[in-house]
Order: sequence, then structure tokens, then C-alpha cells
Amino acid sequence: MNKIDQGDSILRLHFELWLSQETSVKDLSISHTEPGPCSKKQLEGERHQTQERERETNLTLQKDSTTCSCLVRRERLPDTCVGRPGHLPSSGSGDTGEGDASFLPDGGMRRGLSPQPPFTPEDAARLPKEGRHKETVCVASCNPTDWRFEHPKTLYAWEGACVWIPCSYTIPKFNSELGNFTLYHNPEYDNVTKSYRGTVLYNHTQTEELQVRQGRVHFLGDKRRNCTVSIRPVSVTDSGQLGFRMTSGTDKWMEKMSLNVSEKPLSPHIQPPPELRESHQVTLTCSLNFSCPEDPMELRWSLEGTVTSSTILSTASVLTQSWLTFEPQWTHHGQNLSCQLWNSTARQALSEKTVQLDVKHVPKLEIIEVSPSGASVLEGASVSMVCQVTSSNPEHQGISWLKDGVPLSVAPRLALPKVTKEMSGKYCCQASNELGRGRSEEVTLTVLYAPEPSRVQIRPLPAREGRPVELSCISRANPPPTNYTWFHNERELLGSTEEKLQIPSALLSHAGKYSCVAENSLGPGQAGPGAELDVQYPPKEVTTVIQNPTPIREGDSVTLSCIYNSSNPSVFRYEWKPLGSWKEPSPGVLNIHNVAWNAEPVACAACNTWCSWAPSVNLDVQYAPRGVKISPSVQSEVPAGSRFTLRCDFSGSRPTGVHFSWRKNGSPLQAGQELSFDSITPEDAGNYSCSVNNSVGRRSSEPWTLRVLYAPRRLQVSMVPGDTVMEGSKVALTCESDANPPVSQYAWFDWNNQNLQHWDKTLTLEPTTVEHSGAYRCRGSNRLGMGESPPSTLTVYYSPETIGRRAAVGIGSCLALLVLAIWVVKLRQNWKRIRSQQGLQENFSGQSFFVRNPKVRRAPLSNGPHSLGCYNPVMEHSISYATLRFPEMDTPSTGDAGTAEVQRPPLSSEDTVTYSVVQKRRVADYENVTPDFPEDEGIHYSELVQFGTGVRPQAQEEVEYVTLKQ
Repeated sequence: MNKIDQGDSILRLHFELWLSQETSVKDLSISHTEPGPCSKKQLEGERHQTQERERETNLTLQKDSTTCSCLVRRERLPDTCVGRPGHLPSSGSGDTGEGDASFLPDGGMRRGLSPQPPFTPEDAARLPKEGRHKETVCVASCNPTDWRFEHPKTLYAWEGACVWIPCSYTIPKFNSELGNFTLYHNPEYDNVTKSYRGTVLYNHTQTEELQVRQGRVHFLGDKRRNCTVSIRPVSVTDSGQLGFRMTSGTDKWMEKMSLNVSEKPLSPHIQPPPELRESHQVTLTCSLNFSCPEDPMELRWSLEGTVTSSTILSTASVLTQSWLTFEPQWTHHGQNLSCQLWNSTARQALSEKTVQLDVKHVPKLEIIEVSPSGASVLEGASVSMVCQVTSSNPEHQGISWLKDGVPLSVAPRLALPKVTKEMSGKYCCQASNELGRGRSEEVTLTVLYAPEPSRVQIRPLPAREGRPVELSCISRANPPPTNYTWFHNERELLGSTEEKLQIPSALLSHAGKYSCVAENSLGPGQAGPGAELDVQYPPKEVTTVIQNPTPIREGDSVTLSCIYNSSNPSVFRYEWKPLGSWKEPSPGVLNIHNVAWNAEPVACAACNTWCSWAPSVNLDVQYAPRGVKISPSVQSEVPAGSRFTLRCDFSGSRPTGVHFSWRKNGSPLQAGQELSFDSITPEDAGNYSCSVNNSVGRRSSEPWTLRVLYAPRRLQVSMVPGDTVMEGSKVALTCESDANPPVSQYAWFDWNNQNLQHWDKTLTLEPTTVEHSGAYRCRGSNRLGMGESPPSTLTVYYSPETIGRRAAVGIGSCLALLVLAIWVVKLRQNWKRIRSQQGLQENFSGQSFFVRNPKVRRAPLSNGPHSLGCYNPVMEHSISYATLRFPEMDTPSTGDAGTAEVQRPPLSSEDTVTYSVVQKRRVADYENVTPDFPEDEGIHYSELVQFGTGVRPQAQEEVEYVTLKQ
């Protein structure tokens, strides 16, 4: 059976067929869909061609093979290939004749195998070149029941070490277990016995339990997948091939691998990077094709750096690795780097691999000679220096010199015949190669000379009064000066010998010219031009002056000036606070227009380099009273009869002397800060305001509304359309009242004081009848109490239809009344005559009175009383609501009422004439004019009682409400 593997060798069983151009692929290929058994002749031909390869590949073609498929291609590979194309074989071989499987065109098998991937162009590219020359390639796969193995191809060890063989396998049949397992050393296949021969290192049969260890061999696998084995120890004679002979039922397989055992331990392999450059981090790898957990080994480096290690034990490879990461320096160039195989158990090195480092770097230089030594010379002496390259990889080019980084000359030697103080500095040499430029360490050349003419440096400059000042004497000299002499205005300052002259607090007296002289070991120098100390100070005695005549009133314009006594440097600007939209017509002068009543104090500052602020000046602005308001003693709603006080308050006033005044609804009331009400009435309600004035002006408060709470009052009944209506019309009676809060509940009563059970403000009568005539009154109440209106009379007269029906009866009644009126007049005249002769006698059980009501004749009123029986709008003159009753007498009485009274049957002793109204005839009413003369007196609401005999005094005309007693 054929397998394909990604190793160093690819073994394929192929046939080379020489075909003519006329031969087609279809004619030369065995059928894919119905593969038949291979003929004996074909099998013998294949055996003859592969006889020499059989020893190495152990591929045996059995005579009794049931299937053999061959794919023929011409000039190009087909899209698919039958058998196991694309599968990478190991170096093992399978026994034929023990399985029966045929390949399908889609890459699957009829028995025991899963579908295989198609043969791709990439698989074709991996075919050996000798398999692709000529026109056709035939790949034959026999006995497709493959065992699959994964393990390293070759294993390495040395005498006395152990070998760890990672291995895994897959049995062709699903869910099968390993039966027999035999480990051979250099196995060979015997065609006669049809079995393998060789040294058996480990043997396990199906009838035995799987033994873990047999001699040197330790089986670490299982019966389904793992076939890992370790051998300890190994010897040189173990070198060769190891064969894994495995069976499972009728399936058999021989898997081979190589074992290479050396006499001495293996040497590691060092893999350096392509290039080593100075200060560039690199990683070197040291590897060894060996690893055995039973014999731990490690790799050690001879250089310091970051080391990481790894051990690989897998079916792909057995490997021990170590990585060294470091930054090579130029001093590593040419040094040896070693990697040792170290036995951790024996604590000794077993082998070693050494390589020489080739570190690329820029030239390294050194100044090897300086004359005179120490590089310190007097001004005018000669100096020489020599430079040498100590290392360079690759080789360097020319050497050049630099002073303080500036190029001087190109030569290994530098000569300075006569030095000056300007030649003092730092010297170095440099060279370059392909990688860059290298420099030597610097050599400082010191030229000695006496101090130069000195100069004075003042810090800070200008100096500020009261602040510290430092003066420094600067003079170039080598060696540096050790002694100094200071001068102020050409006078020596005794005791000042330091380089720096300190003034802790500068005064105006410290101002002036300063100079100094420096001295070193070579002698004194000379005094320079010196420096001027300028002591400056901010403006002194700054004040703010108000130019306006005082006092200042709100809204006035104010002018302020900022003045000072002295300043160094001169004042060049002024500042004011607080900031505002003010104008400065000239420096130091400020104009404030429309000054506010609460203007803040103003301060100014005169500024040169510094600013000096003057004390703040209060403008003391006078203003009219502000914040005038009314403060009531209680809330704005006050019950009637309560005591109440209003107070007029204000927040401020300048001057403080003020006067108060009060107004109600815009009308003046009184003066004073408080307005008091001992017993408040509803008439006191209204809008109140107070005013406060001083010498500057007056301000008033916002109006404050006083609401007086009181029970309903002044109730009256209004009638719409009027108090006289025709029967059948609609009348609305409204109860009008004055109350705070408004009336919340109403009640209505008729002339009989009967509650009408109506609680609204308006009483509606619809339709009206004559029976609705009478007096009505209403009652209103709120939470403070109640009030009641006086009676208002409603008169309902008949309609014309009703008048027509009663006309006859009315006329007859009126004539009867007229006769009676005449008779009453006569009786009255007689009665007056008798009354004048008799005195007043008191003979009664109660009190009686006459009401004499002098009247002036007036136009008829709409609400006057009328008779219910004979009232006609055209005939108003009649006796209305009159009832005449007389006590029993011997003689009839007479009166002067002008209207006859009809005598009734005898009554009781208390019978009297009560509530009678006797009206005289009003002539002018018929003419619809008012007479010019007053109306005669009539008797209203009179009560007639029984009188005695005697002369009565004459009644006075102006007497009203006269009480008569018998």
C-alpha cells in the first residue's frame, strides 16, 4: 500500500509507460467505478521492477491481492486521483492479502476507509521530477488498509544515554485495539516465511497483559493510539533501524525509524544571526537533537544575557533549545562564545560548541600622548597631542582633530606651537568607517594667564528699594582669581574681598558707581569701567483728592485727582478701583458721571515699574430715602372692628432726617410713620401708600391694598323689569348686598315671613299672578355673619282681559264707596266739632296714635299702595286697604277724612279701626300734572278708639305720631 509523507524522501510506486500521441487516457487507465482484480502477470511485473527497493521500503505486493487501481495521466494531472493520493507515507509497509478494499473515483474506499481528499495540483507539484518526465505517471495503490503513524524520522543519542521515542498510531478498523506489539532492532522481511526477523527488544502478544517494561525498553503507550517507547541505556550497537511490528486482528503493520547512537555526547549547534552590530540586541540559538525526561540535560552559555530554554518531545521532533539575547559591544569582537551541554544530575559539561563573535562597530580611538603632561601651560607655550585607533570593524579611514566640536586638522598628531588663552578648551580626535564615526575621549587644555580687566554685574538691575542686591566682579583668569577689591564712587569698600558683594536691603544711599579689581596667583588685574547701581522705588505718599465741593448728591458728577510726592522711575500710568465705565480726561484725573447712591469708596494708584495705592476715599453720596415699603401689623385681610396698624419703613437715607406722609387711593391722609385704626370699618378698605422725604428728595412705597372683612350689609331687593308688573309676566328679584367676603348663602321670605326655600341670589317668578303681590325680603350670610334687606313690595295688576270681566262689578263698588265716602266726610266734620269741645279722656286698654303726615303733592309713584279690589291705573283716587270698624256707641261718629266709612255690625270691646289708609282725591293725577299747592293732610296708619265727652284741644299742624288716650 502506498503512503505520501512530507519528509526528506517521497516514495511512490509508479510505472513509466511510453505512449504514442494517439493513445488516450481512457484506453490506458483501469476503470475507477468497477476496479477488477490485478492479473498475475501485472503483479509479477510490478514485483520485478521494485525488487531492489523492497529491502528499504518493505513494500510487499501479495499475490492474493484483491484490488489494484492505476491512474494514468498524460501531460497534465487529472482533477482527482484514486487511492490515497496526497497522503504522506512513513517509512513503514503493510502486509497485503489481509484486507479487501477498493478505491472509488471520489477518493473513498468500499471497506474500512473514510473518504479521502481529491488529488490537487499542489500534490502534483510535490511529485518527484523523475515521476513527471515522459508523458504519463501511474500511481498504483495496493492494499489500502493503512495504519497511520506519527513519530520522529531519526533519533540521536550517545553511549549510556536514554532514548525517548514519541509515537502515535491509528488502527485502520474502527474501534479496534492493538493485539501484538514487537519492537525489532534492524528488522528484515523473510519472503519465505512471510515474516520479519531481527533482534527483539520488546514483545507483547494478545494473550498477555501489556507489560510496561521489558529489559531496557519501557512501553509508555496503550492499545488504541499511543505507542511511545523509551530505551535506557543505549549503546553504539543500537544504531540502525527500529521496527514497530503491530497487529490488530487481520491487520498488520511494520513501522520503521532510524536510531543514531554515538560514542561521545552530541555537540550542540549554535546558530548566530546574520550580523552582529554594536549595541544592537540580537538572539543566538543553541540546539541539540536530543531530549530524554529520564536523563535531564540543559544548555549553558558563556556570556551573560537573557536566556530562555525549551524542550520539545513530540511526534514531529525531539529537540532541546536555548536562546541567548544580549547587546554585543565592541569589546566582544573576536571573543569566543560557547554553548555547553550540561548534565544536571552529574553537574558536569558533556560537550561544547564554540563560535567566534564578529561584532561590527565604529572606530574606537584614544589620545595616547599629551605634551606637556596634564595639558596645563602658560600662555605662549607649545602643546602637542597624538591619537591612535584601538579597534575598528571594518577598517577605518583618516584621523582628524576637533576643538569644542569644531574641526581643526587631519593627522594623527596635533601641534600647537604658541598657545593663547583662546586655545583653552576640549580636544578630541575622530575616525570613520562604513558604519559611522567614532571619537576619542576629550582632553581639556588649560592655558594659565593673569586676570583680565574686570567688569561688575548687578542683579537685579534696576534694584528695588528694600530688596537684596548682588554685585559680581567678573574677570577672566586662569587660575581663577582668589582676591577682590571693591570701589563705590571711586572709594574703596574696606572688608569686601569676595567675588560677590551683597547688599541685604538696598537704600537710596547705595546708589552710585561700583568697580572692582581681581587678583590670582599670577598677579592682579585692572579695574574695568564699573557699573551704575540705580535704586528704584514705587511712588511715595500717594493720595486721592476729591475736587468737588461737598456734599455730593446722587446723580452728580465727581472729579478725583491722584497725587504723589516722589517716584523713581517717573510715574507713567495710573490705576483706579473699583473698575467702572469712568473717564480719565488726563493722567491722574478721574471723572465719575451720574454718581450712584451706593458708590463704593474710590482709590487710585500711581505706577512706574511698581504701583502704590492710596487709601480709599468715601464719596459720602447723599440720596433720597430708598427701599420705602409698608409693613402691616397683620395680613392684608382684616375683620371689621379690629385694631390695625400700618408702618412706613425704608432701607436707607442720607441725610438720615426724614418725614413721613400717608395717602389713601391717591388722596392725602396724615403724616407720621405709623397709620393706626382703632376699629376698622369697611370704608377703610382701599390702596394705601406712604412717602418718605429728606432734603434730597422724596420716594413713595408701592400701593398696599387693605381688604376689610365684614358681614353682609345694605341688602336690598331689586326687581326686573320693575315692582309693578302685569299678571303672566316674568319677574326676577335679585338680592343685592355689600359683603366681604361675598355672600355665600341666600334665603328669601315673603310678606307672611314665610321662608320660600330658595337659596340663590336671584328669585324668579314666572308666570306671575295677582297672588304674588306683596312684600319680599332676602337674607344673605358669609363666614362673618348675616344681613337682611327691608321688604320690597311687588304689585301685580290684572291684565286687560281680567279688567273687562270685572269692570261692571268695579263700577258698582266704586259708586257705593263714593256714597260711603261722602257720609264719612260728614261724620268727620261732626266729630271734629265735638272733639274741639271736649277734653282728651283716657278710657282705653291700649295705646293709640294719629299720624299726621304733611305731604307735598307729587307725581304718582309706581310702588304706591293700591286697593286690591278697585284699583285701576286710570283711577288712582280711592280708599286703599281700608277697614273701618267702630265700637258700640249711642251716636255715630263723624270725621274729616274726606271719605265715607261704612258702619259694620257690632264688634267686641277691642274692635278698632287698624292700619287704615285714607287718601283724598288727587285731582291732578287725571291731568297728569303736579299741582303747585301742597296736598292736604291725610290720616295714615290710624287707630280709632272710643272717646269720652268733652272739649279736645286743637291739634297742632306740625305734630306727628300723636298718642290719644281716653
